[in-house]
Amino acid sequence: MGRNESPATLLSAEQDPRWAAVLARDPAADTQFVYAVRTTGVYCRPSSVSRLPRPENVVFFDTAAQAEAAGYRPSKRAAADQTRLAEQHAALVERACRQIADAEQSPNLNQLAERSGMSPWHFHRVFKAVTGLTPKAWADAHRADRVRSRLTDTGTITEAMYDAGFNSNSRFYENSGKLLGMKPSDYRRGGANADIRFAVGECFLGSILVAQSQRGVCAILLGDDPDQLVKDLQDQFHNATLIGGDAQFEQLIARVVGFIEAPGLGLDLPLDLQGTAFQQRVWQALARIPAGTTASYAQIAERIGAPKSFRAVAQACGANSLAVAIPCHRVVRSDGALSGYRWGAERKRQLLDREAQANACNSLALEKP
Repeated sequence: MGRNESPATLLSAEQDPRWAAVLARDPAADTQFVYAVRTTGVYCRPSSVSRLPRPENVVFFDTAAQAEAAGYRPSKRAAADQTRLAEQHAALVERACRQIADAEQSPNLNQLAERSGMSPWHFHRVFKAVTGLTPKAWADAHRADRVRSRLTDTGTITEAMYDAGFNSNSRFYENSGKLLGMKPSDYRRGGANADIRFAVGECFLGSILVAQSQRGVCAILLGDDPDQLVKDLQDQFHNATLIGGDAQFEQLIARVVGFIEAPGLGLDLPLDLQGTAFQQRVWQALARIPAGTTASYAQIAERIGAPKSFRAVAQACGANSLAVAIPCHRVVRSDGALSGYRWGAERKRQLLDREAQANACNSLALEKP
């Protein structure tokens, strides 16, 4: 058979309905399949202006990745086509996102795919590749943002409910905890009725504030001025009841400081993460970076299935309010250089140096007889 082709691919192209799209050089088919040529070892998009091959030498594949896995390489025109296709996909997904944002009720997958001229399966894959989220996750994140925005302006809770696409009180209140982390009325009043316990301590990085809601640790802030850290917490939860930590809470901040001083101890705490679906996927990926190692923004984007979203990854790192617990300090530029850090580049360097030293000490300890 030559290359990695199944017997089904050896049927004459003339027996395949896709051959008609190749003969017509139909650009609408570019998102549906590629064709490869056995005699040249390359593959093309249906709209390619390359000289048409003999049909008995043609093999069809659903995707370029499948053609490359079978041993074919992209033609020069195919490489250019891939760039053009990526641009087409980006524009298509942008239109779908506007459709979701403008709709009173979130459209379902079939409706979005039909509007885009794709099968539901293919549209789902393209949407996730461009945004890093499934269409449903993007719609949910957009809905959460609309709820937050509407509740913080002059609108009522009922207006926020309908504006976000909920058509019943029960569904809205059933999802409000997941969307907001608290009751809608409390969120609207800046965290009213929410108790936030906090304490400020000192570590080799300077001052550190640890705050905990009923759901878990909701803030770990670093800085030079303890009073400014408390002010930052008040700005974040401006109507919550802030309660200074008691002796029991002091043990929590001691655990955090102990982890910063000795990263090998680990830090296993319940966290109250409040962010969009994309931000939470990024933060989960950061939490999986081992202490003493780093990853680039592009690598994190790859790991969450959104290779083109490295700028959005950087923004999610900047939005992280849980220093060290969500280790955004372990993310560096592609060339390994340190980049921006919410709590200062020098603290980022110190954290990485401390973790590297801890790893080196552990290695030496293991080597001893």
